[in-house]
Amino acid sequence: MRIVVLAGGIGGARFLRGLKLAAPDADITVIGNTGDDIHLFGLKVCPDLDTVMYTLGGGINEEQGWGRTGESFTVKEELAAYGVGPEWFGLGDRDFATHIVRTQMLAAGFPLSAVTEALCERWKPGVRLLPMSDDRVETHVAVDIDGERKAVHFQEYWVKLRASVDAQAVVPVGAEQAKPAPGVLEAIAAADVILFPPSNPVVSVGTILSVPGIREAIAEAGVPVVGLSPIVGDAPVRGMADKVLAAVGVESSAAAVAEHYGSGLLDGWLVDTVDAGVVERVESAGIRCRAVPLMMTDPEVGTAAADMARAALQLAEEVRTA
Repeated sequence: MRIVVLAGGIGGARFLRGLKLAAPDADITVIGNTGDDIHLFGLKVCPDLDTVMYTLGGGINEEQGWGRTGESFTVKEELAAYGVGPEWFGLGDRDFATHIVRTQMLAAGFPLSAVTEALCERWKPGVRLLPMSDDRVETHVAVDIDGERKAVHFQEYWVKLRASVDAQAVVPVGAEQAKPAPGVLEAIAAADVILFPPSNPVVSVGTILSVPGIREAIAEAGVPVVGLSPIVGDAPVRGMADKVLAAVGVESSAAAVAEHYGSGLLDGWLVDTVDAGVVERVESAGIRCRAVPLMMTDPEVGTAAADMARAALQLAEEVRTA
């Protein structure tokens, strides 16, 4: 089975760990969000790609869900002593090494997709990890601060401001000019199943879909496309999905996110059992829907995520044979 997964950060990475358990013989291609990428200290940082790579490669800080295990922050402290910021974004010493290698390879002329493949040679995540694009795309968020509207990088909105102010707009800067990375469209065309994990529908999966050609390729793939709701009981499981959903005019509910993706893209949608009451609403929108447990209660083991993945694949089979 050839499975394509559009993945953001922590939720996507933990779901992928479960998917590998649920379908150990599957050929899995992950299209990773690069809209969260940022340049810091002269280095190219790719938070979502690294979270997937570290999680599946056994190097993630399980408690945080991001960053390296056994991390230290000596370089960060030394930079702060020199007055070099930003201090609000904490890169650990082990993590710095990844960003240094990536930046050196990019400077030597290698595209991000080739760099990502090279980094994965060390971590061996057991999936093919592709950036959504080799081109630079950065998600910016419009906010009102002290009566003034300004645009900030998504990382500043989430890490520094902690989404404490309402997002007025979300813009994937550069997406309109970007092209899918090599292998992305080919993987979608060859897929047997396409999955949207419980990643942020606006700044993770939504950003991937904003790259011209990707949404169209998925819609035309002719295979089941199944998503899992990141909203449980009208609230995001983690993160700030409610804030960015509001910015694009979508209510924070499992049904509304399914409708946001639309029946032209989604064939199936999983909601948590607490949201079983919305199944009929989703199905009336032309999307097959089932209610199953969607809380990854044992992220470091992945058993709960594996059950979620099995439910997604089962729903995909229902779609296929309907």
